[in-house]
Amino acid sequence: MQLSARDEQRLQGVHPDLVRVVRRAAVDMPADMEFVVLEGLRTIDRQRQLLAKGATTTMRSRHLTGHAVDIAPYLDTDGDGTKEISWHWPHYFRLAGAMKSAALAEGVQVEWGGDWREFKDGPHWQLPWRTYPA
Repeated sequence: MQLSARDEQRLQGVHPDLVRVVRRAAVDMPADMEFVVLEGLRTIDRQRQLLAKGATTTMRSRHLTGHAVDIAPYLDTDGDGTKEISWHWPHYFRLAGAMKSAALAEGVQVEWGGDWREFKDGPHWQLPWRTYPA
């Protein structure tokens, strides 16, 4: 798959290593799987909004420094030819496999929110604090 202009715009301000991983995942994605970039670099005001809604638990998000990106599967889930964002966890596990393979191929360490023990976050990908301090 190829990233759209909107996806590329949403990658503006994201660390180049993480951008490389996202782009590699797009190229290597299985033919029946696509994704969209939901959000990359985030403002402090946006972070406050998400905290108030309970969509995040921190004001120390890696999105604030360009070290995180949210992506979501974009699929024809009804078989009618219309693609939409999927919030179905099995789709995130498939996407995670592609992202982890892309990170390995690019030599970039990444962390997936779906692997977290608390507050699982399927769309969230970030560069680790220990190797990419802000």
